[in-house]
Amino acid sequence: MSAPRLHYPPPVLHRLPYDGAIDADGHVLEPPDLWDRYLEPAYRDRPLGVRKGPDGLEYLEIAGKPSKMVRKNLPAGLGAMDLVGNIPLPPRVPTGLKYLDNGGLGAWDAKERLERLDRENLAIGILYPTLGVLWEAECEDLELAQAYTRAYNRWIVDFCRDSGGRLVPIAHLSLGLPAEAERELARAARDGVKGIFIAPFVMTKKPPGHPDHDRVFRLAEEIGVPIGIHPTFEPFWAAPGRFGRMTDASLSFLINVTAPDGVRHAFTSFFQFGVFDKFPRLKVVVLESGAGWIGYWLERMDAVCASPLGRNVPLREKPSFYFRRQCWISCDPDERSLVGVIPLVGERRFFWASDFPHPDHAPEYVKELGELVELLPPSARWPLLGDNVREAYGLPPRPEAGAGRAA
Repeated sequence: MSAPRLHYPPPVLHRLPYDGAIDADGHVLEPPDLWDRYLEPAYRDRPLGVRKGPDGLEYLEIAGKPSKMVRKNLPAGLGAMDLVGNIPLPPRVPTGLKYLDNGGLGAWDAKERLERLDRENLAIGILYPTLGVLWEAECEDLELAQAYTRAYNRWIVDFCRDSGGRLVPIAHLSLGLPAEAERELARAARDGVKGIFIAPFVMTKKPPGHPDHDRVFRLAEEIGVPIGIHPTFEPFWAAPGRFGRMTDASLSFLINVTAPDGVRHAFTSFFQFGVFDKFPRLKVVVLESGAGWIGYWLERMDAVCASPLGRNVPLREKPSFYFRRQCWISCDPDERSLVGVIPLVGERRFFWASDFPHPDHAPEYVKELGELVELLPPSARWPLLGDNVREAYGLPPRPEAGAGRAA
């Protein structure tokens, strides 16, 4: 979908004073009718997409039924980072859906996204979905979930196709049917995706690192495609229950702050089941969960692994060894604690990410990134800005910096 544009003064966006940086985890608002168009005919009787109810409120339809989680106009705010930050939206011909109309420059239009990269002086954007991190929590039909991912994966390659490599497509895999996930990984990689992501839960209730998923890890290792663990909405049975069902909007602060817990648990399961010894060239990326915690987490895993409590962990080395060998983690640009953490863990393990256009992060990410980079030693700056992303995803090496500082 391309947005009909009107002439307007361009929005004022911060510009990074370093040439060649990469946004390691940006998002895109999928077209509301993506699955109507890309879903295989056998599954079109169970559609997925943004709809508007008789009350005028927008909701997500999953398997032909209204979502229990994404409702009451929640879709209207999914791309509203700029709106929340008082950054003017590009005047477009209204679509009639606030889900799209509230989106900032580049939220759902590929040409606009390239314009945004140019204005922010960013070289490349790695793209993840928006609806794709919401629907899986409510899709209990494992075959339908596979069909939904296949449809999205075909679409995101088309979305990025004419960007000259500046928009990088990441595929969505659902591990509920490992053989089907393996098959889709092979197909999507042939189609041009540079990585995949999985949710921090599996509908079978098996941990992501469980041996049942080894066939997916084996193929990812063989073809060199990183596996990202990305936060998503989680089924009610997977979400923390110590305070009851934590879904009430009045608990939005608590829910948002603790949301990365699921990613940490999924990531730790890779060590519990010895994934990194079985697949020593597998690349794993921890996404959108902050990065300041990773120093403590590695030390905690090392300590437990060395104690009697770690006797059932089939690893030949300490967990921190495997992290430094084959894992990466993305940070928020406002994480000043990284000044202490990066030297402890290693300069080659960290990315930065914008989370644009999701409004749970600030629209000041470029300004904050510039400030963070200035606090780091020179040797750590370019690894964080983009060189680590290039290594993890097999992207072309960074050309020598031109007008920007710090080559």
